[in-house]
Amino acid sequence: MSTEARPPESIYEADSSFLDSLNKYREQILSVVTQHLHKPVRVHTTHGHHHEGMIVHIDAYHIYLQLPPGHSRAFFPGPYGGFPAYSPYYNNVILPLALFDLLAVTLLL
Repeated sequence: MSTEARPPESIYEADSSFLDSLNKYREQILSVVTQHLHKPVRVHTTHGHHHEGMIVHIDAYHIYLQLPPGHSRAFFPGPYGGFPAYSPYYNNVILPLALFDLLAVTLLL
């Protein structure tokens, strides 16, 4: 066995034109959703999911959607170890969504 350390082998490297396109898309969607901060929206993702809620925060890579009370997106421990669909103690749930996963954002009036 050799005691020389080998440099790590790269198994994938994104093409620079692909990265440019991703960054343009991120900037575009960031510009649009920033204008609708604190407004109710319906978000469709590239994975076929949709969520309704209010955009409560935005950073360079995510939007944060506050889900309405009684949603069934997450599980929370109940008083006896159960997992009820809704608990009044956990009604302020924020769902982070990656900007790259957004397919459509619709303003709900």
